[in-house]
Amino acid sequence: MRRPDHQKRILVTGGAGFLGSHLCERLLAEGHEVICADNLYTGNRGNIRHLLADHRFEFIRHDITFPLFVEVDEIYNLACPASPIYYQQDPVQTTKTSVHGAINMLGLAKRTKARILQASTSEVYGDPEVHPQTEAYWGNVNPIGIRACYDEGKRCAETLFFDYHRQYGLEIKVARIFNTYGPRMHPNDGRVVSNFILQALRNEPITLYGEGQQTRSFCYVDDLIEALVRLMATGPDFPGPVNLGNPVEFTIRELAELTVRLTGSKSEIVFRPLPQDDPKQRKPDGTLAKAKLDWAATTQLEEGLGKTIEYFRQEFQG
Repeated sequence: MRRPDHQKRILVTGGAGFLGSHLCERLLAEGHEVICADNLYTGNRGNIRHLLADHRFEFIRHDITFPLFVEVDEIYNLACPASPIYYQQDPVQTTKTSVHGAINMLGLAKRTKARILQASTSEVYGDPEVHPQTEAYWGNVNPIGIRACYDEGKRCAETLFFDYHRQYGLEIKVARIFNTYGPRMHPNDGRVVSNFILQALRNEPITLYGEGQQTRSFCYVDDLIEALVRLMATGPDFPGPVNLGNPVEFTIRELAELTVRLTGSKSEIVFRPLPQDDPKQRKPDGTLAKAKLDWAATTQLEEGLGKTIEYFRQEFQG
């Protein structure tokens, strides 16, 4: 049966993960066919269970370090563990996922003439010496540190994307994603939002590293998915990279205190030594995203955190 002209066949790698499952949901809602590929290392079938009944949705258990042969119009390459706990468990595989995975997905895009989007990361900026970070900043990354498997893997993936773009004329989009949070975050991935919420709901001590004065900017998942869809829809003259995140900056201590207040928790705040290469500041410059995508994050932290707390309360408190 012939697909409607407006309907695309779209591959989302890492589609059973936190961001990927929300993206699959959004693309289905727009009327597209979606192939979700995930090896379930950090992804979860539960994130996509509600999508399986849709005849336009297909799940493939697949590791993108191996080639994948499907026919698609667009590819969103989101596959890679994104939290230090998981990407440091198997750093060699993390680098392979970013590098070999990019090569395999770019090869697929080249064969099918598909437009392809790379989910890169603010981690390409390392521990930045420029604040806020603009896309022109080349970063300050320790290439032999414990986070390098992820940071340098994503940097190499960006290199591959732009080399395929220049050498083969491939239509690429590169998104540098900053801290994103919301329902379906993995509960045990060590990210600060999920950590604080679970600790608060259990009335356990909330753990801050250093003095809690390092800053982050937190983008709610719905805002981020909107940005990815808009980036994919831009013309071939804008490959990126483009920062996607919320430029409103909070200290980690402020996040902890807000989490305690919104959960009504009795948790106390405790302090631990700062991990190696942990960035002290992380804030996107959103000028380019506003100019090219007409996009800026709109969900306030208190609103988004409230929705995320409610999800965790239902999922993990019964």
